[in-house]
Amino acid sequence: MVARKNNIGLVLAGLLLSILMASMDNTIVATAMGDIVGKLGGLDKFVWVTSAYMVAEMAGMPIFGKLSDMYGRKKFFVFGIIVFMLGSALCGTATSIVELTMYRAIQGIGAGALVPIAFTIMFDVVAPEARGKLGGLFGAVFGLSSVFGPLLGAYITQYATWEWVFYINLPLGLIAFVFIAFFYKESHQHQSQQIDWLGAVTLIGAVVCLIFGLELGGKTYAWSSWQILGLFSGFVVLALLFLWAESRAKEPIISFSMFRNRVYWSSNVIAMFSGAAFITASVYIPIFIQGVLGGKATNSGLVLLPMMLGSVVTASMGGVLMTKIKYRNIMIPTLALLVLGLGLLTTLDEGSSLWTIRVFMVLVGLGVGASFSVLSNAAMNAFEPQRRGAASSTLNFLRSLGMTMGITIFGIVQSQVFTRKMNDALAGSAAEAGGAGAGVPAGGMPEGLNLSDPHALLSPELRQAIPPQVLEAITQALSSSIVQLFAWAAIPAALALIAAFFMGKDKMVISEEQGEYTAGH
Repeated sequence: MVARKNNIGLVLAGLLLSILMASMDNTIVATAMGDIVGKLGGLDKFVWVTSAYMVAEMAGMPIFGKLSDMYGRKKFFVFGIIVFMLGSALCGTATSIVELTMYRAIQGIGAGALVPIAFTIMFDVVAPEARGKLGGLFGAVFGLSSVFGPLLGAYITQYATWEWVFYINLPLGLIAFVFIAFFYKESHQHQSQQIDWLGAVTLIGAVVCLIFGLELGGKTYAWSSWQILGLFSGFVVLALLFLWAESRAKEPIISFSMFRNRVYWSSNVIAMFSGAAFITASVYIPIFIQGVLGGKATNSGLVLLPMMLGSVVTASMGGVLMTKIKYRNIMIPTLALLVLGLGLLTTLDEGSSLWTIRVFMVLVGLGVGASFSVLSNAAMNAFEPQRRGAASSTLNFLRSLGMTMGITIFGIVQSQVFTRKMNDALAGSAAEAGGAGAGVPAGGMPEGLNLSDPHALLSPELRQAIPPQVLEAITQALSSSIVQLFAWAAIPAALALIAAFFMGKDKMVISEEQGEYTAGH
């Protein structure tokens, strides 16, 4: 299905800007998070700033993907741009972490339409022989967005104010809106289908219950409390209802029959697990640089830069190579680099140099890049045009689910390890000091400083106010907790590598008879 009378260059530019905008938002916020939390407070809630965006994005993906198959891509893509810009404008007005989290959810709803539909439109409007190269370009934008994100986040927070990490989306969104609204002439070959509302509601409800249960458990409420048990029970009930609804729906939100295709199910599994590993490094390396090494936001942004440059390299290579060699032969070596990079990150400590961290991050970037370009194209290539929106949205949904689960579960692990090690370190300091409370000399702590909130480590001013022996104890605890986090993140990376072996011998080839890509051997 190739749309006619399109200005292909401007349409592709609008799609690329939209992907840049939506995918950059996580990395630009991750880099600026130290400054944001330092100003707004509430490090115990900072994970929600990322999780709210991901949960909302993830909730919208399967719905918007299905609707785009039924009623057309353009209207829902333009809707996504408008909502994303609205959320960005609101984020800049936030006065607390709670407000910022709510506004980030609005952004996420817009992103839920942008990311999967952008890939589908690209697949619709370009000639079959160009899809491999353009797939690599679209995948590379995920890496490029994360290159621009850390740099913009770092320099904006250092030389302007954190609000501008969100306002920067407004001019980008306006340009993308003009390019798509006025220059994309969509084909009307769409298939009307019944909307699976029960499946959509139960899926979103199950995910929200699970994430809330994991995030609130052990913090706001005890794991054995009725609130947490109720959330987990709600997850189980809604997940079972979702499975039942999908088995009976004529046109399910997530079609289980699509997973009978080997390349499709393995691509989805790889996307989910690699996303969980990748987001951990993206979010916690800036925290490590600022909280452990005492660097500024600029330092954390520049450390993320090598990772993203590496991802651009393998995303571009993957897009070109997938028409020449098997998907499996691209994904196995790159995912092996992801596992290696995360393994090396577990060797970091307070004495690690920035150059050492940069080298390790290059390996992580090289390891994840190909997944951005190869997996989306492999998933859509397996099906006819009327199902490509669902195929793309399901893969992006599972990638976002992996990222959301990763940042939530690993955030819980990091928080608990940090608290335990900090208490142990301060208790030891107190014993050496002859029993002084928590190792803090009398009158030595600034008034109002709460050691249970380590966002103090992310603010240069508050770091200087903490007594040296206390700062050292907290820094060591933070360093150890983040390093252990990377060890846990290597597990989903290894599972993604194992899944790559199941992709079989398929690759992208062009059928001369049909002029379409088909799975070939």
